Amino acid sequence: MSNNNLELLREKLDDVNLELLHLINKRAELVQEIGQVKEKQGINRYDPVRERKMLDSIEDHNQGPLDPASLKHIFKEIFKMGLGLQEENQKKALLVSRQKKAENTVIDLKGELVGNGIPSFVFGPCAVESYEQVAQVAEVVKAKGLKLLRGGAFKPRTSPYDFQGLGLEGLKILKQVGDKYDLAIISEIVSPNDIETALDYIDVIQIGARNMQNFELLKAAGKVNKPVLLKRGIAATIDEFIHAAEYIMSQGNGNIILCERGIRTYERATRNTLDISAVPILKQETHLPVMVDVTHSTGRRDLLLPTAKAALAIGADGVMAEVHPDPAVALSDSAQQMDFKQFDEFYKEIQKMLTGVTV
Repeated sequence: MSNNNLELLREKLDDVNLELLHLINKRAELVQEIGQVKEKQGINRYDPVRERKMLDSIEDHNQGPLDPASLKHIFKEIFKMGLGLQEENQKKALLVSRQKKAENTVIDLKGELVGNGIPSFVFGPCAVESYEQVAQVAEVVKAKGLKLLRGGAFKPRTSPYDFQGLGLEGLKILKQVGDKYDLAIISEIVSPNDIETALDYIDVIQIGARNMQNFELLKAAGKVNKPVLLKRGIAATIDEFIHAAEYIMSQGNGNIILCERGIRTYERATRNTLDISAVPILKQETHLPVMVDVTHSTGRRDLLLPTAKAALAIGADGVMAEVHPDPAVALSDSAQQMDFKQFDEFYKEIQKMLTGVTV
């Protein structure tokens, strides 16, 4: 008789489990609908006041054997699950999301395909100082069969007294050098007002770390037909980085290259801390190509090669590093730029790693 009672009770329990499953899924559907409404209205997903009211109401209506602490724990987990669903739905809806577009985005920069599985390389001086300086770098870059040249015309600096770049004159120098050596030019633009002007001089608009959340600049870059290299902010989370890219793509420009350039931590052995794990996370979460700037992430010439190797080994689509004819007299960041001899050794080692053949 007792065995029969046990089976009957178990059957009832199974029925209750299925009823709970139905109700939990029903709740999840409602939570998803609420999340969509909140997103349209620009309301935060998490509302602590609303959560407190729901918990108080549940406790007031409790007539069962569960104590208030146990109920609170159970329902807080259910609420957390609901928030997770809303976040997942939001990620799926992002234009940059891998779930939105499964295949990799490949960007054509004057014939250099970034994101096609073959690593790309961006080299050049930190700042444009003169035509002769940029041309010397371009010549050694071109000699290695490379296609991408970087150089800063506008230089946002921590101190207002540091070299701020040559501005429009720097862009003109980059254009002249790019045309002469048939190189694609990448340079940072710091103001939305300069975007239209820059289109005539550069091939890729770089948005630097300090401007990653300059939303007006992001939107302005998104409205033009020019690839954008977006650097991660100095203290930005990966989620914030992805949403910055979404700002650009939401305006119609899908040609975006993400660039991990190190984040600020308590560590002072390097200029920043290279978050190497960001590369596979960004590759999983988005369909955009991902580069690593080993110069700004480390700030040390002696660490450029090992970090570049690590970036490529973990799946980066490319590496960015700074090269200067004579770093000792550079007008900015002299300690982190390679001279031509160091650049030659750096590139030989990278090619050896990639091909197994000494160049």
